[in-house]
Amino acid sequence: MRKSKNKHRPVIIVVLILVIFVVACGGYYFYELTPISDGSKTIDFAIQEGESYDNVLNNLEKKGLIRSARIASLYSKIHTQESYYAGDYEINNGMNTGAVLQYISNVKNTNKEQIKITVPEGKWAKEIAAMIAAKYPKYSTEEILKKWNDISYIKKLAKDYSFLDVDTLNNSNYKVKLEGYLFPDTYALNKDMTIDEITRVFLDRFQDVYETYKSDIENSGYSLQQILTLASIVQFESATKSDMKKIAGVFYNRLDDNMKLQSSVTVCYALYDDFKDAQDCEVNTDVDSPYNTYEHNGLPIGPILNPGEDAIDAVLHPTKSDYLYFVADINGDGKVYYSKTLEEHEKKMEELGLNLDNQ
Repeated sequence: MRKSKNKHRPVIIVVLILVIFVVACGGYYFYELTPISDGSKTIDFAIQEGESYDNVLNNLEKKGLIRSARIASLYSKIHTQESYYAGDYEINNGMNTGAVLQYISNVKNTNKEQIKITVPEGKWAKEIAAMIAAKYPKYSTEEILKKWNDISYIKKLAKDYSFLDVDTLNNSNYKVKLEGYLFPDTYALNKDMTIDEITRVFLDRFQDVYETYKSDIENSGYSLQQILTLASIVQFESATKSDMKKIAGVFYNRLDDNMKLQSSVTVCYALYDDFKDAQDCEVNTDVDSPYNTYEHNGLPIGPILNPGEDAIDAVLHPTKSDYLYFVADINGDGKVYYSKTLEEHEKKMEELGLNLDNQ
């Protein structure tokens, strides 16, 4: 019996060592997340445009705002909290690591002297240019759009942003060559930035999203420009994330069946300067434009707005179905109804009191 007890003793010792080790590691991890000081001081901290997240964490450690950049990086991965905004911050040195990381992920905490621009999903490039011009009176909307349509400038950008295909974008039929690449988000910009610097802030953000979906795009059978084009239509047509995936699936079915997409939102963009409201898109489906999917098969020649991540994700991961038609109850709650045949679709439109002329 004594020998039997002795045989188990090494196992018990190993288990105890492991427990002690785990507890020690856990204690170390949580200690490294604690505040570095008593909160009696506010420290100025700057994050530059394009700065890497690892560099931000290293600078936080150097500034005495977090104990360990390495532990902060691990915490960020565990909590999927790796977002931040460029800008100047005033950070209290009594905040724990989690609170500091949360603080720099909120653009409202940047220095109020910076210029903040919030671009919602689905804005046209000319609307974004107008938003920038409103914040930077020294630049006009026309000046910004001219820059975004300058192919020589696009070529310079393409050296730093591999997702910009100069051959594709060198098309005189495009309304704005960078349409689709000006990623919607909230941006904190410096007051003295040039149009080039502002543009690169948008493209840097797009680069982040592009890297997330790069392999999906490469495996989709479509070019990035085509993915963005379809995503822009889906963004305009959809109100919810689930409808985005379903509507994307409908459009793929129509493309596979060699049917025209017949999306009225492409007519809106085809009208462009003549577009006033949604009704214009419904009654001008014969407008002569390579963007008009009532007149031309397949996708329009380019994006019709700047889609958000949900729309891009929907186009890359659509909901598969047999539906070929959809219609939204624009006179009611906006619910989207899907149909497999034209007869079903027309019947649903009649029920909703919608115009059948363009179907």
